[in-house]
Amino acid sequence: MPKRLTKAKAETLYARLAEVRPDPRTELEYTNPYTLLVAVVLSAQATDKGVNRATGPLFQVADTPQKMVKLGEEKLGDYVKTIGLWRNKAKNVIALSQALIDQHKGKVPNDREALEALPGVGRKTANVVLMEIFGEGTIAVDTHVFRVANRTGLADGKTPAEVEEQLMRITPKQYLHGAHHWLILHGRYTCLARKPECPRCVIADLCLYPDKTRVSASQKKPAASGAKSKKR
Repeated sequence: MPKRLTKAKAETLYARLAEVRPDPRTELEYTNPYTLLVAVVLSAQATDKGVNRATGPLFQVADTPQKMVKLGEEKLGDYVKTIGLWRNKAKNVIALSQALIDQHKGKVPNDREALEALPGVGRKTANVVLMEIFGEGTIAVDTHVFRVANRTGLADGKTPAEVEEQLMRITPKQYLHGAHHWLILHGRYTCLARKPECPRCVIADLCLYPDKTRVSASQKKPAASGAKSKKR
């Protein structure tokens, strides 16, 4: 069995995902480039829903680097303490906010090197910002994207960097901007980590994952023929 999809099959795969979600977007809630950057930093090892619950009230009082620095690390912690690793994340958010003020006039830079130089910002976060805000064709590899890419055969990398490189090569140009969203949402809602929902997957026939789940006997069994409907 092949380990990787052909470019033709990869194009078909993306076309189907695009048909299901023609306008894919991040599920993180933000109001400007800065709040997206903060939200993505906070989202590491956390769910988007959990981050949104915290940042909704936070961004009402601090939606710029200047306001965030004025809020301070201790008060910021009160807003984000429901998020995993919140202490270190709060420290990074204050530090990156100060760096934006000192080095970029309070603006989020449209530059990978500058983004990755900010405290708490790695390649994945930079990719999300470059794609979502500046429209660049980048693919951020998180746990969902890593899993889906390797299962389907879009990639066979052992590290996020390897998977990103392989995805950038195999993803058709017309699908590059939405690729991250399609893969992450497919992993979040269909290609689940423990039990992927293969029977309802729109790309199951293309996917190279050998351990696909099947429809159980109970799911196949028709409703009892003797059941009577209630009269209204």
